[in-house]
Amino acid sequence: MTSPVIKVLLIEDDPMVQEVNRQFIERVPGFQVEAIASDGEEGMELTRKIKPDLIVLDIYMPEKDGMETLEQLRGEQLDIDVIVITAAKDKGTIKKMLQRGATDYIVKPFKFERLEQALTRYRDLHQRFSGEGELAQKQIDDVLTGTKPLPSSPKELPKGLNEQTLEQITVFLRGQEEALSAEQVADGIGIARVTARRYLDYLKNIGEVVLDIQYGGVGRPVNRYKINH
Repeated sequence: MTSPVIKVLLIEDDPMVQEVNRQFIERVPGFQVEAIASDGEEGMELTRKIKPDLIVLDIYMPEKDGMETLEQLRGEQLDIDVIVITAAKDKGTIKKMLQRGATDYIVKPFKFERLEQALTRYRDLHQRFSGEGELAQKQIDDVLTGTKPLPSSPKELPKGLNEQTLEQITVFLRGQEEALSAEQVADGIGIARVTARRYLDYLKNIGEVVLDIQYGGVGRPVNRYKINH
């Protein structure tokens, strides 16, 4: 019998990161992002409305941050699990989020495989606790201590590149009708031009983007990049 889809609410204030995380989450079988909120206040409203199984939560956000949001979730005794994805990596913050019941904690930037590991482990946990009944000690031990190895990556990124930034650039290019220069991509993503060029050259080398060399008047030709549909 097919397991029911796990409904996810994504709470993240950066629009580009929202889209990257949504795509990452929905690449894992059994998960569907039902809604996206830009801060904790909106997140709490959507939580009460759609009643998700899982919230993927950022910490640094306006209005109501992730820590306040998780505190409110627990204060209202809402039966919803939380995975944290954030740039916050100080020990105090991590400890508080885990104490408040976060089932996993992922630090940005991260690779897709790390999120896949967290969601796969969560899916197993969700299935074990569905319905009524009891768990034997070994089953409890598996829940508390069981870990699964990271799935092998189909391709290793060159040193210095990370999958989240790569996905951001890919998503950005997919939304463009015209070929863009490295400078335009850098401005659109908010990274350095030299960094954008490294990612674009990598995407070109693996066939994900095509290079459009445009010759103008005086000066060097401009390399522009476009998704290879």
